[in-house]
Amino acid sequence: QVQLVESGGGLVQAGGSLRLSCAASGRIGSIYAMGWFRQAPGKERELVAAINWPGSSTRYADSVKGRFTISRDNAKNSVYLQMNALKPEDTAVYYCAADRRNLIATNNDEYDYWGQGTQVTVSS
Repeated sequence: QVQLVESGGGLVQAGGSLRLSCAASGRIGSIYAMGWFRQAPGKERELVAAINWPGSSTRYADSVKGRFTISRDNAKNSVYLQMNALKPEDTAVYYCAADRRNLIATNNDEYDYWGQGTQVTVSS
C-alpha cells in the first residue's frame, strides 16, 4: 500500500503563487508516474499536470500551461506543483495521485493511489 499526503494549499489572491507538495510513503517502488488533479465544486476531477519516472516527461492541462510546473524529487519520494499567476478559476481541491504503470495518463482510472486532497482558493 502507498500513502500520499499533500500539503501547501491555502488562500491566495489572484496573480499570486502557491507550491503544493506530495510525499509518498509505504510500499513504494521506484517507478511511478505522479499526477496532480483538481476538482472544483460541481465539476469533474481533471488532470492538471503529470510527470513520469524519473521525470523526463511531463503533461499539462491547456489551462495551466505556462503558469504551473510539476517536478519531482525521487530521493525524497516527493512531487511538487509550483503554481504561478493563479486565477480564481484555479480554485479547487487538488489531489496527488500515483500510477504504477508510469504512464502520464489523463484519466483518473489510470491512477492507483490518491491523497486526501488540499484546498486551493484564489480570490479575485
